[in-house]
Amino acid sequence: MSLKKFKPTTPGLRWTITSGFDEITKDKPEKSLLTDLRKTGGRNVHGRITMRHHGGGHKRMYRIIDFRRDKIDVPAIVTAIEYDPNRNARIALLKYADGEKRYIIAPFDIKVGQQVISSKNPETEMKTGNCLPLRLIPTGIPIHNIELRQGFGGAIVRSAGTSATISAKEGDIAQVKLPSGEVRLISLDCMATIGSVSNPEHISLTYGKAGRIRWLGKRPIVRGLAMNPVDHPHGGGEGKSGQGNPHPVSPWGMPTKGYKTRKKKKYSNKFILKRRK
Repeated sequence: MSLKKFKPTTPGLRWTITSGFDEITKDKPEKSLLTDLRKTGGRNVHGRITMRHHGGGHKRMYRIIDFRRDKIDVPAIVTAIEYDPNRNARIALLKYADGEKRYIIAPFDIKVGQQVISSKNPETEMKTGNCLPLRLIPTGIPIHNIELRQGFGGAIVRSAGTSATISAKEGDIAQVKLPSGEVRLISLDCMATIGSVSNPEHISLTYGKAGRIRWLGKRPIVRGLAMNPVDHPHGGGEGKSGQGNPHPVSPWGMPTKGYKTRKKKKYSNKFILKRRK
């Protein structure tokens, strides 16, 4: 895993920093694990824009990822590390002993030819890529792809370079410290994968030009104070005036820039021991 810089032969290349893709071992995805991924342009079933700044971008196919890791006690060999356009982490192609192939989120430093397993056996080795219940994982070991409900598949800690750790266990509950700093209560029967997520250099990438953002399907964002009063509460004014609003709001009047929008009576509040910063 490396970063690639360019000679400034064009303005767009002057600040561009891309991934070196050194870890990628296979160019074409596994056809049996592909499905359609249709774009919406941020529009709902009535054709109205409900999510701004979406649209365009390169055509993609979706890679079906095994977040559940539910082939218990069946060993698998890592046959390839691949690029996935739908996520910032790399994905690993596994071939199980019974011949089935599946994609998983590639842990950091996993190698082609390495054997991984998903097991509930206490004697299973604490090795990168192995998937075990939180009950069997010691405190302090980096983990990712963590289930929040048993059997529903990994839901959190799936982004490039991230990892969580178990800080304590009490009864049937584990206290898991997440990358955000939040400490969350999770059942010890939930599964997690050993190691941190691959591609930690993703945070250092620089796009260099607006066109590269458009390739990702993101459209331009216009500041509210650059609009007219009819378009945004911050709009209008003479010259380069500020937003003029002591309480910054969204185009629809909702407070923003630091305003907490989480529901005070949300069902999952009881599972959060310490809020994120």
